[in-house]
Amino acid sequence: MKFILILVFLVVFFEAGLISSYTIVTSQAPDVGKLIGMQIEEITSLISFGSGSNILNTQQTKVITNPDEVAAALQNKTGLSGINVPSLTAQTIASSKQKIIPVNITVMGYQDSISGGNSTQIIISANQTYSITATANGTLSNGKIDIDVNTIQITSSRKLYGNTNGT
Repeated sequence: MKFILILVFLVVFFEAGLISSYTIVTSQAPDVGKLIGMQIEEITSLISFGSGSNILNTQQTKVITNPDEVAAALQNKTGLSGINVPSLTAQTIASSKQKIIPVNITVMGYQDSISGGNSTQIIISANQTYSITATANGTLSNGKIDIDVNTIQITSSRKLYGNTNGT
């Protein structure tokens, strides 16, 4: 019983302090209903934090109907030697009711490096690996997506591995 009484006293004391500080800061009479509503919203958002984000839960991986064309366009835009087509994935969060939907594309690529100590020996090795992220628009049909290669925009290119020993 004492615990509940102390808890009620603390809540009333906190609310009185909030209302008086609001009056001092804004020089206006506080709207008590809005202040309490705001506090309830903040507390419920903290309680439900991590229970699931709409963006993360609704993101779907789609099969690309034109992977070779997408890989060629990505290779041209990045300047890499090649794109690993099996690593090509497309994710979307848009509704399937839309005609044209935005797509996030991720793929692995590589850059060939030519090195050699003399003119008789040239060594070519795929020694630099990149992770590429891009965005584009696509058309959804039968659960698969056809990506418009003219709308591809590179958002990031990260070097994952690079052989720096020169051989």
